[in-house]
Amino acid sequence: MIKIDQIIAPMGKDFLVFFVHLARISKLAGMSLYWTFAAPFRGEKLRWNLASVQIVRIGVNSILIVGIISFFVGLIIAMQAAYQLERFGASIYVADLVGVSMTRELAPLITAIIITGRSGSAIAAELGTMKVSEEIDALKTMALNPIGFLVVPRMLAMIIALPCLTILSDLLGIAGGFVLALTNLKIPFIAYYNQTVEAIVLKDFITGLIKSFFFAIIIAQIGAYQGFSVRGGAEGVGKSTTTAVVSSIFLIIIADLFFTILFYSTL
Repeated sequence: MIKIDQIIAPMGKDFLVFFVHLARISKLAGMSLYWTFAAPFRGEKLRWNLASVQIVRIGVNSILIVGIISFFVGLIIAMQAAYQLERFGASIYVADLVGVSMTRELAPLITAIIITGRSGSAIAAELGTMKVSEEIDALKTMALNPIGFLVVPRMLAMIIALPCLTILSDLLGIAGGFVLALTNLKIPFIAYYNQTVEAIVLKDFITGLIKSFFFAIIIAQIGAYQGFSVRGGAEGVGKSTTTAVVSSIFLIIIADLFFTILFYSTL
């Protein structure tokens, strides 16, 4: 017969481990913010040359995949909306649904998930490999802070690249709705354009960009934390990379829920 302590004890251990990880991630985030915003005023330079390399890897190299997926998502949303709205003779409101849902919700969320799988995992794998091969210890020996040298450039690149990719996702998602409206629904271009312009307001774009800013911090910090936490050899790197992706997506969804509730009640 299973005793109650055999059930509660593992749960207590999991909660304890969770709070330990939370404390460590908070410490890493605090140090990252220090090396990003405070350290430059104390003579430490931001390594923009390393950040520019990461911007190309994270942002420029992701344009194609983000653009294609966003276009298809906009097309799918328009198809699903048209299926219902056509029955009421309100096909023109497909423009409202596609425009608002892409800018406020789907574009930042889809972009963040894509970048998590593509670049968040890469951050964890790169830093994990450096940890295993003792390159991080070598940086400390050379009096280079690993957070300032490794984490901050990646976080800066993520903060710059993700909002830009989100704007691209907005435009191409709306373009997908345009294509369906012009081909299947036979809505005139100018009518669909005017309806889209009337439906989308500036706060819709701002809402999505605010979300993408915090999503970028989550992706960079979780990837760095899992990279620094690697134990063992190649197997440890693989486990940390998988954990980074799963944890980032989970926290992105939680953050998205939080900001959606916040904006819904205030804007």
